[in-house]
Amino acid sequence: MLSLLLAAVMAFSLNIAGRAVVFAEEPTIYDITVLNLDNEETTLEEYQGKVLLIVNTATKCGYTSQYEGLEKLYEAYRDQGFEILDFPCNQFLNEAPGDNAEIDNFCKKNYDTQFPRFAKLKVNGKDESPLYTFLKSQKEGKIKWNFTKFLISRDGEVLERFEPGVEPAELEDAVKTALEQAVENARN
Repeated sequence: MLSLLLAAVMAFSLNIAGRAVVFAEEPTIYDITVLNLDNEETTLEEYQGKVLLIVNTATKCGYTSQYEGLEKLYEAYRDQGFEILDFPCNQFLNEAPGDNAEIDNFCKKNYDTQFPRFAKLKVNGKDESPLYTFLKSQKEGKIKWNFTKFLISRDGEVLERFEPGVEPAELEDAVKTALEQAVENARN
């Protein structure tokens, strides 16, 4: 009975006043356009099926030393399908000066980072990146500072938000749990 009712509603809603109505699917994190290091548009589609940690970063911030812990976390779990996506942000006291290449060189030289880095973006305000609009819609609240971290499941769900003062080593259990849940879901 319920399936007949749903079919009737779908038929009605697809033909309102003789016009076909197309229902768009909710956009996912993988549909969002961001800029890569070369300022070229790209989506996060290539990271679908991986556990992600998305971080807004800065090279002249009191939390910049977290790059070291982020790299250790990345090295420990990248072979299990874990990626850290680095989005530099100059929105807080201009703590990410320089262009994309300079920021990338700084991180590689000083912290030997291997995880993907993208172009600078804004995380708050009228010019904020659609990525951060999406992230904040899932785990509410204005981004307070650089090194705010979002943990994303393999299916694109925003699992947790970690404020800047949370050190990367403190995320290890959450990352392991997200990776293990993904394995369990694949078995079922």
